[in-house]
Amino acid sequence: MTPERLHQLIAQGESLTVEFKGEERGAISDNELVEAVVCMANRPDQEVGYVLVGIEDDGRVTGAHPRHAETIDPLRIQALIANRTRPSLSCRVELLELEGKPVLVIEIPPAAVPVGTAEGVYKRRAIGGKGKPECLPYHFHEMQAMLAHRGVLDYSALPVPEALWGDLDPLEFERFRRFIRESRGQGDLSLLDLPDVELAKALGAVEANHEVTTVRVLGLLLFGREEALRRYLPTHEVAFQVLAGTQVEANEFFRWPLLRIMEEILTRFRARNREEEVAVGFLRIGVPDYPERAFREGLANALIHRDYTRLGAVHVQWRENGIEISNPGGFPEGIRLDNLLVAPPRPRNPLLADAFKRAGIVERTARGIDTIFYEQLRNGRPAPSYDRTTETDVVLVLPGGKANLEFVRLVVEENQSGRILGLDELLILNYLWQERSLTTAETARLTQKAESDARAILERLVETGLVEARGERKGRSYHLSAATYRRLGAKAAYVRQRGFELLQQEQMVLQYVQKHGRITRREAAELCQIGPYQATRLLNRLVKEGRLLRHGERKGTWYERGSKI
Repeated sequence: MTPERLHQLIAQGESLTVEFKGEERGAISDNELVEAVVCMANRPDQEVGYVLVGIEDDGRVTGAHPRHAETIDPLRIQALIANRTRPSLSCRVELLELEGKPVLVIEIPPAAVPVGTAEGVYKRRAIGGKGKPECLPYHFHEMQAMLAHRGVLDYSALPVPEALWGDLDPLEFERFRRFIRESRGQGDLSLLDLPDVELAKALGAVEANHEVTTVRVLGLLLFGREEALRRYLPTHEVAFQVLAGTQVEANEFFRWPLLRIMEEILTRFRARNREEEVAVGFLRIGVPDYPERAFREGLANALIHRDYTRLGAVHVQWRENGIEISNPGGFPEGIRLDNLLVAPPRPRNPLLADAFKRAGIVERTARGIDTIFYEQLRNGRPAPSYDRTTETDVVLVLPGGKANLEFVRLVVEENQSGRILGLDELLILNYLWQERSLTTAETARLTQKAESDARAILERLVETGLVEARGERKGRSYHLSAATYRRLGAKAAYVRQRGFELLQQEQMVLQYVQKHGRITRREAAELCQIGPYQATRLLNRLVKEGRLLRHGERKGTWYERGSKI
């Protein structure tokens, strides 16, 4: 820690990773200090945290007081924290002088498991009711949620002490077998002939030797009777709602086993999901309002990955402009919006996720996110969105509206010709249709891949004639080709795209000259993100039109305002 870095932390104010402990009114006790450190260790993220002793809540530097001695000894405080925390925390403690006063900086590493004081006090750093960071009591169910979030604990594998084998419904075992039979080979066929107890053991839903001794959370979620679920898993609830503006057309809540809920909601989905057709040669391709595979994966993901320690239902909301599926519990640790498509799967409830795969409900490749995006895009719809996801809820939006049937036809024709369009290609083509152009860097962000991989995908699309490139090196951009616009029924869009780019480049050059008095070819190329030869043609055209005057020769050439500017 340096004084400059310390000044930055103080200027930013208190946050989830920084807490001020002022001692203007007297030294804080050892208990207060240790509890503040424990609180910071139990924060939601995995960043380094700091407790700054000698800084008031308003950021004023008042200085730290000596503890048990005439001077402040960082090593003694380090030892105090290690001895008074369980499991023992190894913190770095430094003493810095700021504005002529001592400030004690305690750097706290993120904890992999909940940390408490030696006296059994557990606190966590979180946003309180006033919208500011606070130290709140750390309850046991919140510890379980944190461990599940970090992949340390599988909540679905926990035993339910009072639950008995009689709390499981034989009809639900038959429903599980029916899912396997109807999964077209996706399910685990070896489970079909097992008796109920052996099937439950194979899934990890119960513990049994000669008789069932323990029923796990998984057993209740898959096979539990409704009254048992209400009694032992009161947080489990799923809502299906149909909203038309401010009117609520359907508002149903279920506390049933998960496979029964899947069946019921899929039945309601199919009843409302309309379909239109597009002709491709002699084939007629059905284009639904919402692809069933995408909806099915989205619903299954919400049931599998929800935080069953939290109150709140999984919500399926059918709106006029799309379907929204939300579940309590944010993304598992390591999953973010910017790596959603490429991060390895990290289920919050691994045993439950495995059971859904073995039933054939979700992809056995564990790439259900890819399926959601691919199905939505190939059916001529905008890409799904997780942008409304928060730390406490995952929200998936499947946009609705009128499908782009010409885009569907293009995808089918390309696949028929042997040029199979994968998810990356569909993401790029859909984006270009919506936004007109993109660069390699933008493609890398869109596909969540390295720029080298993004460039390779773009060049493959150029080779197939679906996309055209403009510019060179860093100035290279891509847009749909004339042939692709024609196939999409938008011939004029190609002309507008090229024409708008040219007009925009001319205006950028003229504005630059107006502001700076002159411009060179290199400056024009950098300004318009084009190659040097394109910049030369652009400047020559403006000279010919009388809007620029050329001076000098070769590398010394520069341009100023012309008479017609």
